[in-house]
Amino acid sequence: MINGLLTDLYQLTMAAGYWQAGKSGETATFELFVRRLPHNRNFLIAAGLEQAVEYLLHMRFGEEEIRYLRGLPHFANVDAGFFDQLRSWRFTGDLFAVREGTPLFAGEPFLTLRAPLLESQIPETYLLSTVGFQSLIATKAARIVDAAGGRSVVEFGTRRAHSPEAGVLAGRAAYIGGCRGTSNTLTGLRFGIPVFGTAAHSWVLSFPTELEAFRRLQQLLGDTTAYLIDTYDTLEGARRAASLGAPFWGVRLDSGNLVELSRAVRAILDDSGQPQAKIMATGDLNEYKILELVAAGAPIDSFGVGTELATSHDAPSHGAVYKLVELRTGEERRYVAKFSADKSTLPGGKQIFRYTRHDLLACSSESHPDAREALLEPIILKGELVQPLPSPTEAQAHARRSLDRLPKKLRSLFECDPPWPVEISPELRRLTNEVRQAAR
Repeated sequence: MINGLLTDLYQLTMAAGYWQAGKSGETATFELFVRRLPHNRNFLIAAGLEQAVEYLLHMRFGEEEIRYLRGLPHFANVDAGFFDQLRSWRFTGDLFAVREGTPLFAGEPFLTLRAPLLESQIPETYLLSTVGFQSLIATKAARIVDAAGGRSVVEFGTRRAHSPEAGVLAGRAAYIGGCRGTSNTLTGLRFGIPVFGTAAHSWVLSFPTELEAFRRLQQLLGDTTAYLIDTYDTLEGARRAASLGAPFWGVRLDSGNLVELSRAVRAILDDSGQPQAKIMATGDLNEYKILELVAAGAPIDSFGVGTELATSHDAPSHGAVYKLVELRTGEERRYVAKFSADKSTLPGGKQIFRYTRHDLLACSSESHPDAREALLEPIILKGELVQPLPSPTEAQAHARRSLDRLPKKLRSLFECDPPWPVEISPELRRLTNEVRQAAR
C-alpha cells in the first residue's frame, strides 16, 4: 500500500471542495509535461512510469490518515461522505503514457490521466515527483554514456542522493539511461539491475600494509576484485596489485591526473603480464570530464559516476507540470486551457506523432498514418492494467534505439540550435483558438 497522504495538502483540499460542490462525478483529463527543457538539454528520457502505475493501483487511505485529515482545520466543514470516499479509494480511470526510455521534448506529455475528478487531482504531486526525478536522472545518464564513447558507466551516487529512496530510484533511472549498473544493492534486488562495487579507502587503511589489504580483497572477491590503488601512491598501488596476479578484474583510480595516471597504470599492468586487467576511473566525474578523458585517449575502460549523476547536478529540476485540459460531465465535454503569459497550455487530450525529422502534437482523436509512430499508449483502462510494463532492461534498449534514430546533433552536450521541431496540428490549433475565444 502507498500512503494517500504522500501528497500536497492542496490536492486534498481541492478534492474535498470538488466533493462539496458536487463535481466528483465529472471526468477530468490531466497531462504531465515540461514547458521548457532544462539547461543544456536537447531532450528528456521518460522514466518513472512503473512507479506511477504502482501508485495509481495501490494508493490507499487508512483510518489513521482519515483521522489526521479530519483533525485539520481545513476539513472542519467537509461532509463525512468525502472521508468515506477516501476510505474506499480505488483508481478507476485511464492512464496513457509514453514508454520508459522514450526521448521527449518541451510541451509533449509524458502521460495523460483521465479519471473522475478526485482520482485525477490527488495523484498530481506523486506523479510529478517520480516521473520528474527519474526522467532527469535517465537523461543525465544518457549524456554521460554518450560521452563515454562505448566505455561502460556505473551509477555510484546513492551516498550523495537527496534521500535513500532517491538513491534507489536514481540507480533505476540511470540504468534506463544507459548505465551498465549501479552500486545500490536494493536497486539490484527490486529491479534486477546489475550491481557493482568492491571496497573503499577504509578497507586499505584498516590493514597494516596496502599489499595485505589487496591480498585479502582478492581472497574475498576473486575475479571480481577491483583494487582501489590511490590510497598512498597510485603507481606503487598498481605495482602491488599487479604483483598478486590473477584472478582480479582490474584497478580503480579515484584521484589525480587521470589521463597521465591511467597511461602509467596501463603500462604497469601490461608489463606485468596483466593486459586483460581493466581500469576504472571515479572521483567527481561528469559528462564533460569524461568527454575530455576520452578525447585525450586515456586508457580507461569504465567510469563510476556518483554525485553528478544521482542529483543531475547541472540541471537538478525541469519544472514539470500537471495541467487540466478537459472536463466531461455525462455527454457534455468542456476543453480548458491557461492563457497566462509564459504559462499557457493547450486544451484537450493529445497524442504525439513522431516523424523522421519532427514531432507532431495533435488532438488524441486525430489519426496520422504517415507518422513513424504514435507515442502515447494505453497503460491502465478503467482501473485495470492492460499491458505489462517493460523491464528496466527493455526500457534501456528502447532508449538506445530511440536516441539512435534522432539526429546526432541532439546528443550534443550543449544546447542544439535549432532544437528538435515539435509542430502543432491544425486541428489542435483550431481547438486552442476556440477555447481562447470562449475564455475571452
